[in-house]
Amino acid sequence: MTTQADAARANVRTIVHVDMDAFFASVELLRRPELRGTPVIVGGAGRRGVVAAASYEARSYGVHSAMPSARAKRLCPEAVFLAGDHALYREVSTRIMAVMARFTPLIEPLSLDEAFLDVTAARRLFGDGPAIAAALRSAIFEEEGLWCSAGVATNKFVAKLASEEAKPKPSRRGPIPGSGVFVVAPGAEISFLHPLPARALWGVGAATMAKLDRLGVVTVGDIAALPLTALISGVGVAVGNHLHALAHARDERSVEPHQRAKSMSHEETYPFDRFERADLERDIVRMSDSVASRLRRAAVVARTVTIKVRFGDFRTITRSLTLDAATDSGTRIARTARLLLDEIDVSTGIRLLGVGATGLDDEAPEQLSLDALAADDREEWRKANEAVDDIRERFGTTAIGPAALIDPEKGIDTGTGNENPWG
Repeated sequence: MTTQADAARANVRTIVHVDMDAFFASVELLRRPELRGTPVIVGGAGRRGVVAAASYEARSYGVHSAMPSARAKRLCPEAVFLAGDHALYREVSTRIMAVMARFTPLIEPLSLDEAFLDVTAARRLFGDGPAIAAALRSAIFEEEGLWCSAGVATNKFVAKLASEEAKPKPSRRGPIPGSGVFVVAPGAEISFLHPLPARALWGVGAATMAKLDRLGVVTVGDIAALPLTALISGVGVAVGNHLHALAHARDERSVEPHQRAKSMSHEETYPFDRFERADLERDIVRMSDSVASRLRRAAVVARTVTIKVRFGDFRTITRSLTLDAATDSGTRIARTARLLLDEIDVSTGIRLLGVGATGLDDEAPEQLSLDALAADDREEWRKANEAVDDIRERFGTTAIGPAALIDPEKGIDTGTGNENPWG
């Protein structure tokens, strides 16, 4: 006989947050096992390189992702730097997501190395949340040789914090294993949350924390204890309401398995500041071609083109232009991006340049404007783009590209930067 308590438990959501442990570095160590036990940093080793990932040995020296490589070298001179292989990371990530899909179709990837899973309906087949998380963790390790950490809770926010509790700890001798799976049982959310530092809440960065300091806030429990009016007075209406809900463990967001990308972009940080507009325009062509190729691969079109410029003094600006008709054409994106660059004085030196496409929508027949008929959006250009995509699929991304990028001696200039989401 099903009791009322059993029915109540059956209606409680079970969310699992899975986060791979030092993913990029761990993938690299699979093919470079001789480096195990050595501090390994994935990222550019140049003067303006940035750490993308660090092994637990490197983390024990204070190295972390997004840190300038020059600082990482000072902290850990014996570190081995490895260039990132994002194609490999995507390939491994795809296989890991396939393992997750055996347990539930409700998967919301946050990045290549982490995802939320709603396993509420899977409990009848695979057991309770902790059992599912443990089975998933074992399956990923058995098939990929990579460990992950998992948090289990009744909502996404608490599950993500729980996975942090399950993580290994860094040490000079390698990772000190954590629990692997950390469970916040239904009804235990408040006792888990309130002792945590206030910075644990989503949305509490340095600026917000400075405001909370003035209110005497140290822990999540301190936030929960504040009257909502006082919290709003200190940090503003939107942030105040947001933090008040989280501090009381309220997060009604569902796992969304088919989130559409909001933007696609390509940006590069230069080893030395660039001052020549012609060089920057050439980079725009290459970046626009890359963005357009990814748009076509995802079967989406973009309505707005954006450029991002960071000057030598780190001042950063963006400029955008909305098109009269959405596009997936590299030529049209490049032409628009160059118009935006024309409005910017580059004489002081450019440290970073990026091209982005936003306002994405499903592919649809375009209403041809006079501009489109005269330039690149004609049927001939569509066929040419399809042919380019086919060639790249078969022979690689460097097999073909815009004529403006061809160096008679070196072939197609593919650049040295990484594709990063921004904006």
